[in-house]
Amino acid sequence: MEELTPEMGRRDRREWAITYVRGLLLDGQRKSVEPLAKRLQAIDDSPRDYEQSLQQFVNQSPWEERPLRDRLARWVARRACRRRRTPPTSGRSTPDGFLIIDDTGFPKQGRHSVGVARQYSGTLGKVGNCQVAVTLYHGGANAVGYGIDAELYLPEVWTRDRARCLAAGVPDGVGCRAKWLLALEMLQRARDNELRGVVLADSLFGSVTKFRQVLDAESWSYCVGVDRTLKVIAADADLGPVPPKKRTGRPPKRPVKVRAGARSPSVRQWAESHAADFRKVTWRQGSKGKLASRFAAWRVRPAHQLSAGRVPLPPCWLLAEWPADEHAPTKYFFSNLPGTTALKKLVTVAKSRWMIEQSYQQMKGELGLDHFEGRSWRGWHHHVTLVFVAWAFLQLQRRGRKRGLPAGRCRRPAPCSSNSCSAGPASASLAAAPSIAVPRPAEPAAHQRNKVT
Repeated sequence: MEELTPEMGRRDRREWAITYVRGLLLDGQRKSVEPLAKRLQAIDDSPRDYEQSLQQFVNQSPWEERPLRDRLARWVARRACRRRRTPPTSGRSTPDGFLIIDDTGFPKQGRHSVGVARQYSGTLGKVGNCQVAVTLYHGGANAVGYGIDAELYLPEVWTRDRARCLAAGVPDGVGCRAKWLLALEMLQRARDNELRGVVLADSLFGSVTKFRQVLDAESWSYCVGVDRTLKVIAADADLGPVPPKKRTGRPPKRPVKVRAGARSPSVRQWAESHAADFRKVTWRQGSKGKLASRFAAWRVRPAHQLSAGRVPLPPCWLLAEWPADEHAPTKYFFSNLPGTTALKKLVTVAKSRWMIEQSYQQMKGELGLDHFEGRSWRGWHHHVTLVFVAWAFLQLQRRGRKRGLPAGRCRRPAPCSSNSCSAGPASASLAAAPSIAVPRPAEPAAHQRNKVT
């Protein structure tokens, strides 16, 4: 924490940040400020008003979350992201790790919490009243991962109501931006912080042609889900010659077969017409045994605008999954991994998104990622950032246990000891922490008591 929080400035802010992370790590059903403060106050046996102080720290204190997230990303880069010493000739890095993009929902009641609206949420599996955030997660090949960035998505119903945005503290200039644009901005920040990895995303992002084109242009390796309706042609399809220039008019640039009305199959039609290519692939060991399904991969050119006379995009992989008990393929992916990539490698990369699904389930269940009850833009981003810090701490502890490292001492044994509070696994990890100090916030002067700025 001392490594991550120097830009917070005042010492009491840094101490309340540590206190808030301690509260997130303690056992308890809810991790909103009120129950979190009660548990901390009981453990610390202090007469201070923890609830008021934490409310001010999270919702009103003017510390910027971006420097803390940047430091967290650089911390992850130093520990979990290895680059190749000799880059491939294509100039595209192929590091050991993944940058996983996802959108996650936060179910809400009412209409005043920033960004809340009736919108589709994968968490709910339907349209509901919720907030939606675009997130970036770094996962390693060893299945250890860290949340590193998040942006709250503002629907148009919010951005059209400036008074509503002002009431929630939405900064000037923040409007309704497409989720794939938010994702690209987070990837750029990750690169600025020395993070690399194969970009993974579901079809919400992968089906956007412009998103994939930007990834290609910026030399990101990717494997992204796509909708079954996207069109493709074979990578070696003959589109015919470019017609010769006529006496008048502009010289033609498109091959003769690229014209309005030209037809091409959807990825589903392509996969079904190549059913004989599917074979069983096992990609990893799960908790209940080996995970396997039927897959096939082909070199294709995305051509969903061929019928409008647009030249198909450069070749890439089309990967399809067709479970033996299904009547049709169920999942499709585009990937720009090298043309020599083996089928099992493609499958392993595509299926690595499981890390983010499991991690966010645990962050919501154990650390209260979706428990924030405030209404402000600042408060939401503060809370999510500190949850990412708490999650990084837990991952560090779990990784240390797997390596058989000895547990360190807690600097405050009485509050963190399992004999002095009813803490669960998270707080037990805190008690064993060798690398984080958890001091009690210093008692301020009487006229400053409980005020955090």
